[in-house]
Amino acid sequence: MPRLSLIVITKNEEAAIERCLRSAAGIADEIVVVDSGSTDRTPEIAKRLGAKLLQPADWPGFGPQKQRAQEAATGEWILSLDADEWIEEGLRGEILAVLNSPAAKPAYRMPRRNRFMGEIVRHGGWWPDYVLRLYRRERGRFNDNLVHESVVVEGEVGTLKNPIEHDTIATPADADGKIERYAQIAARELLARGRSSTPWLAKVRGAAAYIRSYVLQLGFLDGRTGLRVASYQARYTYRKWANVSAGSMRARL
Repeated sequence: MPRLSLIVITKNEEAAIERCLRSAAGIADEIVVVDSGSTDRTPEIAKRLGAKLLQPADWPGFGPQKQRAQEAATGEWILSLDADEWIEEGLRGEILAVLNSPAAKPAYRMPRRNRFMGEIVRHGGWWPDYVLRLYRRERGRFNDNLVHESVVVEGEVGTLKNPIEHDTIATPADADGKIERYAQIAARELLARGRSSTPWLAKVRGAAAYIRSYVLQLGFLDGRTGLRVASYQARYTYRKWANVSAGSMRARL
């Protein structure tokens, strides 16, 4: 049985997927990539790097899709990365120490170092941004969230010191696309839970997100990058709740 399986879900990630997969060289005994209809070279690159490639026809949401990847893995341990994430030497060493420790906990979280258009974000609620990504396969599984998914584990969770590296937003077009995609999915989840909103409340929530990121979470200390992050947070929050408002109005008609 492989000790560690790296799992990644993808769609049109040819610019990032090789960096992600290669970063786990030396610690991952198996790579599983679940692709959602890429029209670029992502599947070709994944196969060239030795990945087990799955290409299901449907898109069930982020949580279920990552669970598919886990179910296709055979390793005792799972390391889950997004295609725009990668790990460096310090974290590789910590992961190897976990794999070789008889006293290892069932799961580990680690900080994630986010970048916005190439600049590292140190404030605004984006650091240290702890994420649980390393766990024993039989002790954890992804929840069913359509977006903002997470791993649910049985047992104690440890903390590693070195970060996952993350190109959160690469370009203005990337920011616009992610805002629209994630806001629509998040709104569907909120509507399914019975939440509602109005156009006015959507604007208030967007403004509050800006103030929280730029002022309360000290985003201003990151200069122009902090301003961009706060604006991104505000736009995403507004669009999410505006979509909830539109859905609420349709339901009342």
